[in-house]
Amino acid sequence: MRAKSVSLVLLAALVTGGAAGCAGNQGGQPQAGDTRFVPGDGKMQVFDAADRRPAPAVEGTTLDGGKASLAEHKGKVVVLNFWASWCGPCRAEAPVLKEVAAKTKGGVQFIGVDFKDRQADAVAFERTEQTGYPHIFDQPGKVALAFQGTVPPAAIPSTLIIDKQGRIAARALGAVKYTDLMTTVTKVRDE
Repeated sequence: MRAKSVSLVLLAALVTGGAAGCAGNQGGQPQAGDTRFVPGDGKMQVFDAADRRPAPAVEGTTLDGGKASLAEHKGKVVVLNFWASWCGPCRAEAPVLKEVAAKTKGGVQFIGVDFKDRQADAVAFERTEQTGYPHIFDQPGKVALAFQGTVPPAAIPSTLIIDKQGRIAARALGAVKYTDLMTTVTKVRDE
């Protein structure tokens, strides 16, 4: 009976610790292999034009071995989505991102940023989803850290909309919803 009690105590500790890990610590930096995420409601927060901050430089090698950067899309609206293949909410929002990217193609560029992930898992995820836009493989999370202050480093999924002037126009923490994303992307594109 004693072994059963110890097992129950260990199980309770794992469940409690796992729940705390899921919420993440916004002040702490995720470590390599850390699969915590900061949950959010996915609602878009739009920043007034006067309050928008310039987006940091973003560039990197894509999952297919190419290159992607914000600079190459200067003058266009860019949607940056931070994700990982192990993240359930990231998987849930993938069809939404794919559909909005397809419907806004031309005036809006989507770029995925896969971080804290294994490259083979990320490639398999993209092969399955076939999003139609590039994904920077950023295992150490350097791109996400560049947005610290706008996006907590462990907040995935997160989506940022960068306006035509290269400023952060909107953000969503958590899985985005189709109507919220489409409405906000269209609004920023038409400014």
